[in-house]
Amino acid sequence: MAALPILAAVAPRAAFQAAAFQAFARLAEEVGTRPGRFATLMLIGRNPGISQTALSRANGRDKSSLTPVLNDLARRGLVLRQRTRADQRAYRLSLTPAGRRLLAELTACARAHERSLDRIIGAKEQKNFVQVLKRIIAAMG
Repeated sequence: MAALPILAAVAPRAAFQAAAFQAFARLAEEVGTRPGRFATLMLIGRNPGISQTALSRANGRDKSSLTPVLNDLARRGLVLRQRTRADQRAYRLSLTPAGRRLLAELTACARAHERSLDRIIGAKEQKNFVQVLKRIIAAMG
């Protein structure tokens, strides 16, 4: 009997996360990228000159999994890597003009996605919904 309340709490949350992620993924694909790139571009855009090490910490990714992402973004002309003077092994990262444009498009996609969620949840329920999710995360985290 104890499993039912757990499943009742976890299954809807997992379903919500999956559906919300898939909806945002579709929007991100419309502008030619993947949703995971949004966080990376946002962090670089808000922290010009950030090191790859600091970015991996802020992004919650291991440096080895972040490197292919940065290679892709640099290859596409979205991120500029510059070696630091203090340590020639380290890079400072910044967005190129194309990277800033893509970040602006992804930010618009995120805002559209939030508006869609707001329409589904409703303005009255949104605050309560977020509080419940925060309590679940805090208790389970």
